[in-house]
Amino acid sequence: MRITNPKGINGIVAARMTVTRDAVAHPQDLSRMYMDRFNVSRVTANRYIAEFENEGWVARSGPKTRPVYAPGYKRKISHLYSLTGLEEQTPWEKDFSPYFNLVPNVRNIAHHGFTEMLNNAIDHSQGQKVFVHMLQDEKSLLIVVSDDGIGIFEKISNALNLPDRRQAIFELSKGKLTTDPSRHSGEGVFFTSRMFDRYVIEANGLEFNHLADAEFDHFDEAEGTFDNGTTVFMRIALDSERTTSAVFEEYMNKPEDYGFTKTVVPMKLAQYGDEQLISRSQAKRLIARFEKFKKVVLDFQGVHEIGQAFSDELFRVYGKSNPQIELIPINMEKGVEQMWLRVMAPGL
Repeated sequence: MRITNPKGINGIVAARMTVTRDAVAHPQDLSRMYMDRFNVSRVTANRYIAEFENEGWVARSGPKTRPVYAPGYKRKISHLYSLTGLEEQTPWEKDFSPYFNLVPNVRNIAHHGFTEMLNNAIDHSQGQKVFVHMLQDEKSLLIVVSDDGIGIFEKISNALNLPDRRQAIFELSKGKLTTDPSRHSGEGVFFTSRMFDRYVIEANGLEFNHLADAEFDHFDEAEGTFDNGTTVFMRIALDSERTTSAVFEEYMNKPEDYGFTKTVVPMKLAQYGDEQLISRSQAKRLIARFEKFKKVVLDFQGVHEIGQAFSDELFRVYGKSNPQIELIPINMEKGVEQMWLRVMAPGL
């Protein structure tokens, strides 16, 4: 059966969209397949292939008169799925994994991130469709999972009755957050974000970023981001030495580690725009779910001052009412440290 060329897309552009699958499916008749699919001459089909070779999408071997083709060092696969009845493992096994040349530890990380984020779209997005894309180039692997649902930050805001979507990002950064505790531990995003070199969530006009070499997570208002739907970007270097087991061991096997009995809270995330951390209500929003941890490291890097009411509610009121939870402030500038010392002074 002939596959018609999408209207408005010329042959080479359409062929480039499926080149990796084509090279696997037609190792010995790639030129003939393009001739039939796009109704072009052999010369034109061979020109497509030559351009793909130059770009790194196709590798040629064998004799010149009877070449054998395979995917090159650059590879990409994209699929649009209906979320109804979708199971996350099948797309990985059938549509993506066979087409990529990855070392075992990177493949395991890709498998984990792919299936975890696709499962989140299936279980939580309330959408109809999900688009999945994987791109391998000279140095890295990129995975994109994008659904058309409610948006993760709107979903969290609704579930936790938060007054602002931006607070949903802050809650997400703490770890152990799920809107469906009967089916999820709330650790999927936490672990996945720490396996990749860069992990980004865009949803509801906001963007959450975790970079492996950054000191703390951060968020921004993301221009051009759709109000609905969630898109996750995950990138890892092809020569990364990180392993899934090492990430799990780092955060699980040591009882004091982040995300389980200990969390690091970037206090800068509690600030919205230019506003300072002033009020008791801000502090009360901040301490939500602290009870899930034994140690809470409060990283004040980037915070220049805090108000007396905020500091009192956080350190004195909450701290003294919950002595089983250790609050550990770090990276305090002089103004922040002075306010912390003031509320913690004996007799107050």
